[in-house]
Amino acid sequence: MTRGWLFQKLVRPLTFDYGLIHMSELEGLYQELILDHSKKPRNFHPMPDADRHADGYNRLCGDRFTVYLKLQDDRITDISFQGTGCAISTASASILTEILKGKTRAEAEALFETFHDLVTGKNHAEGETPALGKLAAFSGVCEFPVRVKCATLVWHTLRSALDGDQKVAITE
Repeated sequence: MTRGWLFQKLVRPLTFDYGLIHMSELEGLYQELILDHSKKPRNFHPMPDADRHADGYNRLCGDRFTVYLKLQDDRITDISFQGTGCAISTASASILTEILKGKTRAEAEALFETFHDLVTGKNHAEGETPALGKLAAFSGVCEFPVRVKCATLVWHTLRSALDGDQKVAITE
């Protein structure tokens, strides 16, 4: 049985030991996770009462997203997004909104740096960075540099929203 096209194109084989989970099962879980979040994105809606929002645009492929935030005492109490994009950018936005609810601005910033390092192929010593959880599904993106912009667009947009920046966020 051949692997799905998305995995073959985007998710590289991982080299660490996962105990009872076989590598093909892990690859399948990653592929399913990205496809699921792409087809049925979580927190995909406008937020009229948002404290902050920002727009993001990837000039290379046309992906466009708006991120909406509610903040209370430097903590993200609610987050959503709207827009159009490829499977990678939509899944990244969907997972971002799930993971960041309840996080502080500093935690969100640290997670962005860790995620950016993952998708650009930078490695950290174990225990040096916060756990990525579902974001680990994007580990193969570093094999396709043009897709890094897809995976990180919504993160750059989040940063603009947190900073209150009114310029359109880009991935350049």
